[in-house]
Amino acid sequence: MSDKINRRDFLQKSAAVGAGLAIIPGSTLSAPAITKGGRPKSKINVGVIGSGMRGQSHIELLLNRDDCEATAICDIDQGMIDLTLKLYEQKGKAKPKVYGLGERDYLKMLEDENIDAILIATPWKWHTEMAVAGMRAGKYVGMEVCGGFSLDECWQLVNTHEATGAPLFFLENVCYRRDVMAILNMVRKDMFGELIHLECGYQHDLRGVKFNDGKTPYDSGVEFGAKGFSEAKWRTKHSVHRNGDLYPTHGIGPVAQYININRGNRFLYLTSTTSKARGLHDYIVNHPKGGPNHPNAKVEFRLGDVATTVIKAANGESIIISHDTNLPRPYSLGFRVQGTKGIWMDVNSSLHLEGQSPGHSWEPAKPYLDQYDHPLWKKYADSSEGAGHGGMDWFLINAFIACAKGGEKPPIDVYDAATWLAITPLSEQSVAMGSQPMPFPDFTRGRWTEWENTFAIGDSY
Repeated sequence: MSDKINRRDFLQKSAAVGAGLAIIPGSTLSAPAITKGGRPKSKINVGVIGSGMRGQSHIELLLNRDDCEATAICDIDQGMIDLTLKLYEQKGKAKPKVYGLGERDYLKMLEDENIDAILIATPWKWHTEMAVAGMRAGKYVGMEVCGGFSLDECWQLVNTHEATGAPLFFLENVCYRRDVMAILNMVRKDMFGELIHLECGYQHDLRGVKFNDGKTPYDSGVEFGAKGFSEAKWRTKHSVHRNGDLYPTHGIGPVAQYININRGNRFLYLTSTTSKARGLHDYIVNHPKGGPNHPNAKVEFRLGDVATTVIKAANGESIIISHDTNLPRPYSLGFRVQGTKGIWMDVNSSLHLEGQSPGHSWEPAKPYLDQYDHPLWKKYADSSEGAGHGGMDWFLINAFIACAKGGEKPPIDVYDAATWLAITPLSEQSVAMGSQPMPFPDFTRGRWTEWENTFAIGDSY
C-alpha cells in the first residue's frame, strides 16, 4: 500500500495538537519510529500493553517472527505477567522489559524511543486512552477491538490521528477469516450482483467467560469482578450496567468491507432493540457453584440477552447486527450477504447463485470458497497454520507488522475504528429511547466520497 508517513508533515501536525488531547508527561513528540532515514525498517521493536489471554496470543505470534522483537510488556496482573514471561522462556527469547507499577505505567513504556509500535490488548475502558497516548508519543498503534463508550471517544481517536499524523491499526481479526475473505473476493467479482441486505453479529455463549472463578479460562463458576479470572474481572460488569450491542466489530468489520464503508459509502443511522435479560441470572441459579441463594443471584443484569440493531447505509443497503452472548447456543457470527444475483449464509455454510445453483435450492458453499480462496490465503495459508482463530490472527499480526515496518497506512484505520466503535453508544442510546433512530457522525468529514477501498486488494494487506 502507499500513503507512507512523512516525518516533516508529522512534526508540523504534532506542533498544532490542541490542548484537548491527552499529554504524556515528559515525552517528546516525534515521527512514528517505523522508518530510519526515511527508509522502511527491516526489524521493529513492539511493546504490548496488556498481557492477558489476548495479549499473550499476540505476543506468541510476535515471538515467532524474525522481523520484530516484543521488547516490552505492560500489565498490572502479576499472574498474567508470569504466564507471559514463560512464553519468552519457551521460545528461547530474551525477557522483555516489564512495566507493572500501577495502571498508568504504560506511559513510561511510551517514553522509550526504541519502541516503534505498540499493541493494546487491555480491558475495553483503557483502549482509547492508551491509543491516544500512543499516537501522541509517535508510535505505530495497534488497538484491539471492543464497542465504544461514547461518540466523544471515537472523535478523540480521529482528532488525535489527524493532529499528529500517527497511524492507528484497528485489530479486527475477522476481516481476515478465510471464508469471509473468499466471499469478499466473490463480491468484488460481482458474483452476488449489487448488494442489497447483509447480516452479521456476535453470537457466542460467553457465560463461562463472564463467570469464571478459577485460574484458567476453563474453570467456570458464578463469580465475577474481584473474584473472577481474566475477562470475568471486568467484562461481566458491562452486562450489569449497559444495554445495547456491546461488541459489534467482529460482524460489522467484514460487512463494512463488502459494501465499502468510509470508501464510497457510509452508515447513515441505526435503530436498536433488546430482549429481556434472563440468561445470566438463570446461569447463576442453575450452576453447581451457584444457586438461588448465591449473592450473585441477586444481581440485576441490564444487558438484554439478544440485541438487534438495524443500520441503513448511504448507498441503500440494510444491515442487521445481532449481539447474543448470555444464552446457550453454538458459536456463529451469522453472516448473510444478499444481492441481486445470489446469497451466502455462513450459519448453514450454503449459498445460492441465480443461474448457477439448481432451482431455488441451497448449495454447499465450500466448493465456491475453495475456488475463490482469497489471494492472501493462497499465499500465506501455510504460514498461518496453528495460529489463533483458525489462522486469521496470523494475517492480522502479519499485516500490522508489515505496515508498521514500512510506515504504511493501516488497511483497517482510525476511521474504521471510530465508525465501528460508534455502533455501541448509538445502540445504547437507541434502546434507551425506545428504539429511536440514531444518526452516525461522519468521522471522515466528507472524504468517504473520495476514498477507495484498498483492503486486501490482490495479495496486499
